[in-house]
Amino acid sequence: MTNSMADGRRADSARRRERVLKTLDAILRGGGDITVSGLARAARVDRTFLYRHRDLLERVHADASAPPQEGRIAAVSRASLRADQANALELSKRLAARVRQLEKRLSQSLGEAAWAESGLGAPADIDQLQRRIAVLEQELADTRGQLEERTDELDAARGANRELARALNQSYK
Repeated sequence: MTNSMADGRRADSARRRERVLKTLDAILRGGGDITVSGLARAARVDRTFLYRHRDLLERVHADASAPPQEGRIAAVSRASLRADQANALELSKRLAARVRQLEKRLSQSLGEAAWAESGLGAPADIDQLQRRIAVLEQELADTRGQLEERTDELDAARGANRELARALNQSYK
C-alpha cells in the first residue's frame, strides 16, 4: 500500500510538472510576461510546487530574464508605459517653459532694437546694465538646465540602484 501511494504521488507530481512546462512554453510562444504567480495560476498548480522544484523555478527565472526570441515582440508593461508617459509630460513642460523664455527674450530684443532705431534709446550706462542683466539671466537659465539634467541623471541612478538592490535581494531568497 505504501508503494502504491508513493507511486501515485510521483505520478501526480510528474503530471503537474508536465503541465507547468507546457504552460511555460505556451507563455513563451505567446509573448506574455513570465512570473511565478502567473505561471502557477495558468498551470493550475500551487506556487509552492514551483518553489519545491528548483529546476522549474530556475527555468522560470531564466526564461523571464531572457531577451525576447527573434520574431517575438517584447511585451510592454503598463508600468513602463506610465513611466514613458510621465517622462514625455515632463519633457513637454520643460520645452514649453523654454519656448516661453525664448519668446520673451525675442520680444525684448525686438523692442530694444526698435527703441534704439527710433533714436529715443536710454543712455549708454543703462544699456550696459541691461545687457549685463540679460547675460546673467542667460547664465541662470543655463545653470538651471544643467541642474535639471543632473537631477534627472540622479533620479535615473537612484532607480537603477533600486533595481539592482531588488535583484540582489531576490537572488538571496
